[in-house]
Amino acid sequence: MRDLLDRALGAYLGMAIGDALGATVEFMRPREIAQAYGVHRDIIGGGWLKLSRGQVTDDTTMSLALGGALLQGGSPALAALAHGDDTLVRHIGQAYVQWFKARPVDCGNTCRRGILRFMVEGTLEGPLNPGDGGNGALMRNLPAVLATLGHDALFEQLSLAQARLTHHHPLSDAATLGLGQLLRLLLGGLDHAGCQAWVSQWVADNPSFRLTPYRGRATAYVVDTVQTVLHYLTLHDDFEAALVATVNQGDDADTTGALVGMLAGARCGAARLPSRWLKRLQPDVKRAVTDQTCGLLALTGRTP
Repeated sequence: MRDLLDRALGAYLGMAIGDALGATVEFMRPREIAQAYGVHRDIIGGGWLKLSRGQVTDDTTMSLALGGALLQGGSPALAALAHGDDTLVRHIGQAYVQWFKARPVDCGNTCRRGILRFMVEGTLEGPLNPGDGGNGALMRNLPAVLATLGHDALFEQLSLAQARLTHHHPLSDAATLGLGQLLRLLLGGLDHAGCQAWVSQWVADNPSFRLTPYRGRATAYVVDTVQTVLHYLTLHDDFEAALVATVNQGDDADTTGALVGMLAGARCGAARLPSRWLKRLQPDVKRAVTDQTCGLLALTGRTP
């Protein structure tokens, strides 16, 4: 149980670290990062959002909104969802609305459009949309994974439900489920070699995400995001090396950084996260992430 808690905390804290580190260089190109920082490896804030040091973006705060809704609903709401009751999904939509109304530091266009649709129409998903192939649903799915450990069908049901509140696209669905499945395996102790083997098979089964040769694109298009994340995750066994390489690719660096931080953090555990980065995270973020991790694991009966 302690090993699971360590890996789960590693995933959630790792996500926040990657978010805070990558936000500084979001929308920059690799050559611009090299000119400005050499190799960007410190949590310093700034960037186009003019963040404070250790501040996170929508990747982490939307995840916390989702996790809060799951904890508020508790095990009964999850059980009801498994039997077709959409009450929990509506609570998640309301949590996203509250997050949006609180004026987050950033909000992607597809997330904004989906939240506004839910506010006006009350619908739990929009029609299938070619414009919904972004990474916004994928980036926030960590709490759904933690809340459904040991329940395969419920994991898929909850992941797709929270995703389609804002994103309805087959590639978004595939990425959300695929990286969620990988995270579940890493939380269960999958090592680096096992991770490489899983990625190789998953990409063979999902050729739209083929990443060899790596094209070097790290935009918010979900294919570019997943290719970047899986490329650097499988290239580097070390948490810090994987994360530094990822964010120095630039573009949507807060999200690619958050996802690599999540997966590599689950692989190494919280105890092995770089202390200098943990110390730079804002204290309220660390508290919220730690409390929520424990609460979400408790929903599965795996009380730390």
